[in-house]
Amino acid sequence: MFFLVIALYFLLACGVTGLVLFPTTRETVFTALIKRKDRIGQLFQDWKYRKSETTKSLSQNLQASKLSAWQFLKRHHLILLSGMAVVILPPVIAWMLSGKDMLGSYEDSRQEVNPQIAALLQGEQLVPPPPLPPDVFTTQEVTQIRPMLDTASRNWQALDADFTQRLLLTFKIMKEQHGYDMAIIEGYRSPERQNALAQMGSNVTNAKAFQSYHQYGLAADSAFMRNGKLVISEKDPWAMRGYQLYGEVAESVGLTWGGRWKMMDLGHVELRKPGVIKR
Repeated sequence: MFFLVIALYFLLACGVTGLVLFPTTRETVFTALIKRKDRIGQLFQDWKYRKSETTKSLSQNLQASKLSAWQFLKRHHLILLSGMAVVILPPVIAWMLSGKDMLGSYEDSRQEVNPQIAALLQGEQLVPPPPLPPDVFTTQEVTQIRPMLDTASRNWQALDADFTQRLLLTFKIMKEQHGYDMAIIEGYRSPERQNALAQMGSNVTNAKAFQSYHQYGLAADSAFMRNGKLVISEKDPWAMRGYQLYGEVAESVGLTWGGRWKMMDLGHVELRKPGVIKR
């Protein structure tokens, strides 16, 4: 193919060169063209005639097709209208009904998303509340239910940052939406303290050292504040209602609530992370 192109280019170059440089060649070519002028004209006329006939034939065919289509439409217009209705009406009806009723659940679900939870997902940084006076945790009512609470750690800085934000968010929702003031009564727990509590019996805890998320800063026990006093008692209907709400809110922000355990721990929540505790 390459050599054929080279040969054609060479012949063309030779022809152009001959016409430009050699007058005799020019005269010979022009003379031949003049002699064949009539033949060339006839060929051109034949081409114009064939083009005209082709255009005329196409035009006639187009007119015949239009006439045939129109006659078909006139004969079968009812069938065609019925078919168009079957195709068009369902999506039109669906579109007309999709204003509020069909998409309402989607819009409602978006409106029901708690703004505090959305803020947490967007990175809002909540600040821990100031510490409560120590004597709040040493009243007779408190010590009967939660012994050794006076030596418990309530240092928010010792907790996991992600867990801290989720717990603070839970406190915020409990206050703003349900009217419950909450306080952390124990957060991080040392292995030694965990073992000491385990030795007090199963009514306190079944977990030994490093078997609780408290040792990893991923768990906390909380209670309610009412009239400046800590309310832990499960015999208080107000507190029991609060624990139920507390569990629902905590779970909504991704925490695990101890109220669903076989041995219920209503004030306990934790953030379970894979690989932290090997059971």
